[in-house]
Amino acid sequence: MNSSLLSRFVTVFFAIALCEFSGLAQKSGPHNKTFSDSLKIEGLLKKMTIDEKVGQMSLFLSEESIITGPSQTKDSRDLIRAGKVGGIFNVHTVDNVRELQRIAVEESRLKIPLLFGLDVIHGYRTIFPIPLGQASSWDLEGIEKAERIAATEATADGIDWTFAPMVDLARDPRWGRVSEGAGEDTWLGCRIAAARVRGFQGRDLKDPRSLLACAKHFAAYGAALAGRDYNTVDMSTLSLYEWYLPTYDACVHAGVGSIMTSFNEINGTPSTSNKWLLTDILRKSWGFKGFVVTDFNAINELVPHGVAEDLKDAARLALNAGVDMDMQGSAYITSLPEILNQKKITIKQIDDAVRRILLVKIKMGLFDDPYRQCTHEREKKEIFTHDNLAFARKMVSESCVLLKNEKNILPITQTVKSIAVIGPLADSKQDMLGNWDATGRSEDCITLLAGVRGHVADNIVVEYKKGCNVSDNDTSGFRAAVKLASESDFVILALGEEGELSGEASSRTNIDLPGIQNEFARAILKIGKPTVVVLFNGRPLAISNLSSHAPAILETWFGGTQAGNGIADVLFGDYNPSGKLTMTFPRNVGQIPIFYNTKNTGRPFNQADSNEKYVSRYLDSPNTPLYPFGFGLSYTSFAYSNLIIGVLGKTIKVEVTITNSGNREGEEIAQLYVHQKVGSITRPLKELKGFQKVFLKKGEAKTLSFSLSKDDLAFFHPDLKKSFEPGEYLFFVGGNSVDTMQKAISLK
Repeated sequence: MNSSLLSRFVTVFFAIALCEFSGLAQKSGPHNKTFSDSLKIEGLLKKMTIDEKVGQMSLFLSEESIITGPSQTKDSRDLIRAGKVGGIFNVHTVDNVRELQRIAVEESRLKIPLLFGLDVIHGYRTIFPIPLGQASSWDLEGIEKAERIAATEATADGIDWTFAPMVDLARDPRWGRVSEGAGEDTWLGCRIAAARVRGFQGRDLKDPRSLLACAKHFAAYGAALAGRDYNTVDMSTLSLYEWYLPTYDACVHAGVGSIMTSFNEINGTPSTSNKWLLTDILRKSWGFKGFVVTDFNAINELVPHGVAEDLKDAARLALNAGVDMDMQGSAYITSLPEILNQKKITIKQIDDAVRRILLVKIKMGLFDDPYRQCTHEREKKEIFTHDNLAFARKMVSESCVLLKNEKNILPITQTVKSIAVIGPLADSKQDMLGNWDATGRSEDCITLLAGVRGHVADNIVVEYKKGCNVSDNDTSGFRAAVKLASESDFVILALGEEGELSGEASSRTNIDLPGIQNEFARAILKIGKPTVVVLFNGRPLAISNLSSHAPAILETWFGGTQAGNGIADVLFGDYNPSGKLTMTFPRNVGQIPIFYNTKNTGRPFNQADSNEKYVSRYLDSPNTPLYPFGFGLSYTSFAYSNLIIGVLGKTIKVEVTITNSGNREGEEIAQLYVHQKVGSITRPLKELKGFQKVFLKKGEAKTLSFSLSKDDLAFFHPDLKKSFEPGEYLFFVGGNSVDTMQKAISLK
């Protein structure tokens, strides 16, 4: 066999192996299909110029793009014709997508189809509650279905790739992007992350309704110092492995097709140039076979980070680390050919990146149908349907968390004949969408006022006054609002943040109600009428003042298109609230970061001895949160009893009886926590290890059973290996992380 033939054989063999072991490959697909895909990739690589290869590694905005970052658009059509673009992002609609794809597959030399990406974060046109709100439902099937609907709508309009899910663990509510994630718990975050990947991608990437997912931001972006977006991250490697990496790993195991780098650094190395993260952990340890894309301009930002001298140096570092695709920065397309000639990188590195990108495009069926059934017929039939809206309304209700309900003033009873709907967010269509609203339209949104008016009978009077704005100090509307409240039987007071006060680049040092809303709330509450505060926000708020005065508080987040209808269903009792917080509400900013699975200290504070000074405590505030992780009230009550812990073979069985002890039927989210009393290293006071959502009629009781293995109790040790340690364990079961039953058991 001559050297040329041998070289070709080795190249094809490598490509076949890449496809065979790819997590994106069809597990039961025929061998000849894998062989055909490999030959297609190798055939294209052989034909491609260096500029065309680097083009596949470049993702750009187009003239038609929605702008979501600081850069300008590119002359995309000329780049597409020249084969210098692998994907376009933030372009949508059937006509725009089909035209750009037509140029790629008809006018470029090699006719390689484009990927079309968009931030489909909580819905496409039918907008669902923000991800933090959806997480509060603890409904994994519902979250997966919401993403399936979003995928169906997005793909009908030409989008085949979403920059979601965001799976960053977040313990600091000052960081605006907590709105995009699942909260502070790793165990729950892993399950929500996997559900979202399954929802987006479905069972087969080739399905035209499959939306390629992109887990982000790898890694630990949610731990930005001081909660300030784009800031650095400083943590121990042990904490990184124990708390922050597992959610991304869960996405890889769920088959996610792409991973996005984060803006932050870890241990002095920005993620976009971090070979340890992108190659050693992601590819070698976890076996990820998809492709890695940067966040917006992230390669360019290696220069101000101070690890790259210039753009060429930044491109070299990113490629060496394992970055396959450059989002918008033009670093690869302008620099890689030159630094290849300078032998600072190798053609193999470029070819490997292109292979991974082309493999995903093949698995998505783009070479078979570049348009993926993106048609006006699908657009009309599958976007913003009645069924989609009905499910969005249900998700709004499930996402609501009842934080307070003194004297059971909720639900609103039929004896109420006049309702005042008051507040700056009572009738704001735009703010119902929240941030990252894709192609959602404010004119489609049902506001709280509209939802209440649509819910009540004709003989009930519903009147509205705004009272004040969200963020300014104008008190001119107070008098009219106070007058309306005093003349009404019941008051619904809508307060919170504007939609754009959370999300990317929306960090806040003061996370109490903005503007003069606290002053306005006091003026309304002083009247003494039955009043519920309805909160709209994208993060936990430090609302100690409001909580001490308001008789009832309903956390609704930003509910999306059907916000007002879903909230009204809760307010009037058609839906009994069952949502539970997945992120702690602090009493004040000084407590942050505050989270439930903290560790003890050598001088723990004893609540029974509040005067003790030389312990870990504040002088001016309790250590405890305002509302803890897992908290959420219902219109009924639930009692826990008969906690039993046993070991059957290798299985740890936990049983508990839960009884609906109130006067209404309802759902409870029963939560299981574990604490290892003595370990080789310090362990958290509680860790969530299971939950069950159970529906009970009035007076009904059920016995719930949880099963754990010792692997479920394993944790990372200083050598970064994960193992179980025998010893005494405490098991807790209850309706939140604080109010629990507990029992100890020794495990060998």
